[in-house]
Amino acid sequence: MIEYKLAEAESKFADLIWDNEPVASGELVKLAAKELDWKSTTSYTVLRRLCDRGLFQNENTVVTSCISREEFDRHKSHQFVEESFGGSLPKFLAAFMGKKKLSESQISEIQKMIEEFGEE
Repeated sequence: MIEYKLAEAESKFADLIWDNEPVASGELVKLAAKELDWKSTTSYTVLRRLCDRGLFQNENTVVTSCISREEFDRHKSHQFVEESFGGSLPKFLAAFMGKKKLSESQISEIQKMIEEFGEE
């Protein structure tokens, strides 16, 4: 089962992979050194952890994702709503909106989404 919580450093490293995949592991290490100021041992350790969690794979020294960034974000969002609001989307929206007002275009966009995802 994929774990959808990442530490900040893991998240930055995952973004490097998603932005550059497929990427040779050696090239990924160079990118992490440049972008994150990491040593190669740190990169390989974090890569192994993310592969063990089922997010990425490193086959024949080529790193690719097992799950897209969009799918990861979707699952992470669902997990957040489930844990924080008992799975209630209305409770989440109420907390998110607070006292903010929606524009007409935002209301229209949300109504389209409700129609698209609503049950028949």
